[in-house]
Amino acid sequence: MLAGLLALAALPARSTTLCTLIADAGSGAVLLEQGDCATRVTPASTFKIAISLMGYDAGVLRDLHAPALPFVPGYVDWRDSWKQTTDPSRWMKYSVVWYSQQTVKALGAQRFQRYVQAFDYGNQDVAGDPGQHNGMTGSWINSSLRISPREQLAFVRKIVQRQLPVSARAYDMTAALMLAEQRPGGWEVHGKIGGAGGYGWYVGWALQGGQTRVFARLIQDGPADADNPTPTGIRAGEQFLQEIPALLKQ
Repeated sequence: MLAGLLALAALPARSTTLCTLIADAGSGAVLLEQGDCATRVTPASTFKIAISLMGYDAGVLRDLHAPALPFVPGYVDWRDSWKQTTDPSRWMKYSVVWYSQQTVKALGAQRFQRYVQAFDYGNQDVAGDPGQHNGMTGSWINSSLRISPREQLAFVRKIVQRQLPVSARAYDMTAALMLAEQRPGGWEVHGKIGGAGGYGWYVGWALQGGQTRVFARLIQDGPADADNPTPTGIRAGEQFLQEIPALLKQ
């Protein structure tokens, strides 16, 4: 009994914050950096931001509601909300993995690799797991593709500054897909959550008047979170949105 109690007492706090990073989108000046923001981890569903830019630039994605693809048995169905016809808006809102996979397959391997390299996205490794041939279906989910919070911030800043080799429509549609939150202080926050392998992300940008801030928040679960029903990425977003009015005063 005593040994069990001691083991429970030794469990780490839930969702340890690994990094909080905020910068001015225009100048790139870092306004806040806390924790380890240099280590690369899986981007998980934050990679949907990149897939969206690729898809709209290539014409694979057409508007907010096209193409609408039916759910097919055998697709990734970790959540009940994924088991139905999905369009780009629903894809981003519910973070539907199989829609990402179908979009990347439509791009094709060579074009997908070229976009990742042109975006200078993390380690640019979309090979997937050794011997699994799953680079186009899951390299961004706890697999070969890795990115640090600093690299996430640089990528988002390029989106805000429109410095990536994609069309104006790709920027416009991707911004429209990303959920906006109105926060105290007049900040409008556009962000994307992501979580895999015990890591949780929230990345994006926030606008107020003429100011634009880019941000990245990364958390990590410990053993105490094993039975937590709320996905890590959702918790990362909720925590950051609660703190953002104070953080953006930096």
